[in-house]
Amino acid sequence: MNKGRIAVFLSGRGSNFTAIARASRNPDANFSVRLVICDRQDAPGLKKAANFGIPAYHINPRQFPDKTAYEAEICAYLQRENIELICLAGYMRLLGPVLLDKYPGRIMNIHPALLPSFPGLDAQEQALRYGVKISGCTVHFVDAGIDSGPVIAQKAVAVRAGDTQETLSRRILRQEHRLYPWAVRQFFAGRLQIQGRTVIIK
Repeated sequence: MNKGRIAVFLSGRGSNFTAIARASRNPDANFSVRLVICDRQDAPGLKKAANFGIPAYHINPRQFPDKTAYEAEICAYLQRENIELICLAGYMRLLGPVLLDKYPGRIMNIHPALLPSFPGLDAQEQALRYGVKISGCTVHFVDAGIDSGPVIAQKAVAVRAGDTQETLSRRILRQEHRLYPWAVRQFFAGRLQIQGRTVIIK
């Protein structure tokens, strides 16, 4: 079976990368993680990629004159591996037009809230401050905005009395690790169709 070719972008610990990489090793997996791109040299996710034997590259944005040049360099890595889908997994940079135009409808992200509620940083803290009773996570396609692309799938997580950002984050993260690989499988099964702001799962 020809497996879909993924690149994972990360900036930190790489827990969602690990979930995707583990899922890719299942006998019935229809995708394979071909490389990891990271903007931080000290990110623990780089070591995790090495443990999986997956090529990982630190590409320092400060070494480029602007975002256009930085993303053009990233695209060169992606094209060499014939990447079909980019998965953002704790990648802390907004994507620019170079990547967005090169991979339209082929970039996913996961966010620890039920979008459109609480986009951006510290979503769990935002949810607790607002006092919501239900939070969760969202896998979505990426557009030029901040966590504003079409929603693929969501999973609700109840907010418990006495929850802290840490306790709520842990429970949401467990659902992220299930939902993200599932969404990737649907993509390569050809089941996701974008119609305006709606993602139809066929």
